[in-house]
Amino acid sequence: MTTAKEIMHQGVECVPATETLDRAAQMMRDMQVGSLPICGTDNKLKGILTDRDIVVKCVAAGKDPAKMTAGELAQGKPVYVESNASEDEVVKLMEQHAIRRVPVMENRKLVGMISEADLAQHLPDKKLAHFVSTITKAPPTPSGRDKVSSSRAKATTSSAKMSNAKAPTGRAKTK
Repeated sequence: MTTAKEIMHQGVECVPATETLDRAAQMMRDMQVGSLPICGTDNKLKGILTDRDIVVKCVAAGKDPAKMTAGELAQGKPVYVESNASEDEVVKLMEQHAIRRVPVMENRKLVGMISEADLAQHLPDKKLAHFVSTITKAPPTPSGRDKVSSSRAKATTSSAKMSNAKAPTGRAKTK
């Protein structure tokens, strides 16, 4: 059985809940990622911050990213998987919540992240196509989805169905 720990990529860095969104955006740029886990002063996971969250919930709303914090965008209970969760459990959770990335926890500590790209490297084509189709059709989550991501996901699904080859991931796995 393949576990979340085998699928995830490591080297994930948290953005502190007290960090301003302009600094969080700089962290994303420097790390070449589109999202970061939000952690509190107690190092507990508070949520996920995406580049789209910053644009839609801060900039487009007329708020100042130099004054608004990552913690202000952390809503609800964070969704995550334990490191020993099976591949099927990971996929089911991501489908249920219509999310494209999920933090991986071990002994209450963040140890990695699983993204669509990570799943694409591990799932059989048929299962990958179903996953992408499911999260693409679901209504947007609180962190939101954009049309570009949905279009790319649909193209990935079509490509996987037509070619019977691994769908493109768009990003190399990091360690």
